[in-house]
Amino acid sequence: MRQVYMDHSATTPVDPEVFKAIIPYYNDRYGNPSSIYSLGLQAKGAVERAREQIAYLINADPEEIYFTSGGTEADNQAIISYMMTNKDRGNHLITSAVEHHAVLDTCRFLEKQGFELTVLPVCPDGLVDPEVLKAALREDTLLVSIMHANNEVGTIQPIKELAAISRRSGAVFHTDAVQTAGKIPLNVGELGVDMLSASSHKIYGPKGIGCLYIKKGTRIENYLHGGAQEKKIRPGTENVPGIVGFGKAAELAQQNLEERREKLDSLASQLREGILDKIPRTRFTGHWVNRVPGHVSVCFEFVEGEAILLMLDSFGIMVSSGSACTSGSLDPSHVLLALGLSHEIAHGSLRLTLGKNNTKEDVDYVIEALPGIINNLREMSPLSR
Repeated sequence: MRQVYMDHSATTPVDPEVFKAIIPYYNDRYGNPSSIYSLGLQAKGAVERAREQIAYLINADPEEIYFTSGGTEADNQAIISYMMTNKDRGNHLITSAVEHHAVLDTCRFLEKQGFELTVLPVCPDGLVDPEVLKAALREDTLLVSIMHANNEVGTIQPIKELAAISRRSGAVFHTDAVQTAGKIPLNVGELGVDMLSASSHKIYGPKGIGCLYIKKGTRIENYLHGGAQEKKIRPGTENVPGIVGFGKAAELAQQNLEERREKLDSLASQLREGILDKIPRTRFTGHWVNRVPGHVSVCFEFVEGEAILLMLDSFGIMVSSGSACTSGSLDPSHVLLALGLSHEIAHGSLRLTLGKNNTKEDVDYVIEALPGIINNLREMSPLSR
């Protein structure tokens, strides 16, 4: 049976060149970067090379890159560390209603510790209104954390404008760029962000490794305790193979970035048009233009997203439901509800995210299989009668 993977926002396969780069650091070059003999210095050199590769991807200084265990830890470190370090200057932080739980739950945690939290609403296309942010800022606002692009609906936020508004108010700006770093051009200087989170496994690198960009001069202390690695900001022996893989993935992502983006946008258009043409009572979500390349988010009336997902899997097609059901919850996605969708519509969501190895034939196969699946599910649904 044909296998079609269209869940690249969840994770990506490790690129063969990345895999090749990693292997020596599991055996021949296994040194601890903190050791001062040659094997350790070899590992230390590999870590610094990867730091340069990732810094180049987002136009940062290598000294501003701190490795973490992934995007979630980077988000936690940025938000918790900054708020705790600077609590003598304020008590308020701001985020948006469509953030990943790595940000939302972290902000809620701080709220329980006595900090005051404002969660901004979004427009129906998922965008944060800059005027709404401006109105929410206070004299004691320390931090604004708004994601660069949403993982469920693909909307890319006007980060440059939002960061400028925050800076004028004296607040530091953090963005979760896990869904954009390596997929679209990023320049932390032009965006005006103070902190930025990124992850390796979204760009054909290994899992378990991410990074936090911290702009020089940002007042932030360590989140974990126990060692001097990463200038004491993130102690603990470095995941050298993971870091090497992340660096190589960043280098590869930089190559042919625009060409790959055009291909993914073309495939996504083919997919959207095919679905619109063959399946009635369909609603696409997210911003139509400002969206992650290759990202298609759609809701089908009168069906459950997880039922569609399982039936597609029987055809060898792997996608994601936009609802939280796949994580064991029966609640619909908080993102889709924040966009103003009803529970019934939000439950029928599907996310298809294309990758560099997908082809037009893959898209044709999905368009051929999906209408029959939706039709069969609707025939079984009492809501469609």
